[in-house]
Amino acid sequence: MALLVENLERPNVPKLIEKTGWPRRTIQDVLKALPGIGIELIFVQDGRRHNDGYYQLSDWGPFDSQWVLDRERDIASSLGFRA
Repeated sequence: MALLVENLERPNVPKLIEKTGWPRRTIQDVLKALPGIGIELIFVQDGRRHNDGYYQLSDWGPFDSQWVLDRERDIASSLGFRA
């Protein structure tokens, strides 16, 4: 999920659903869980409504971002979506 947030332009829940094919609740649960493993996200408010906006990755935490980026296709394939 962090990889998608990093690579998509203005990633929000609908875009992440479209990219992964995962249910809304699954996307929301994964986004909420990322800080628990050290990955920090920022929600950028981009509108008048409370939930208008998109996510930005601010810290990969303990993960080597270059290692993840180098394996982007393999990760996407194993999770069932295209990079």
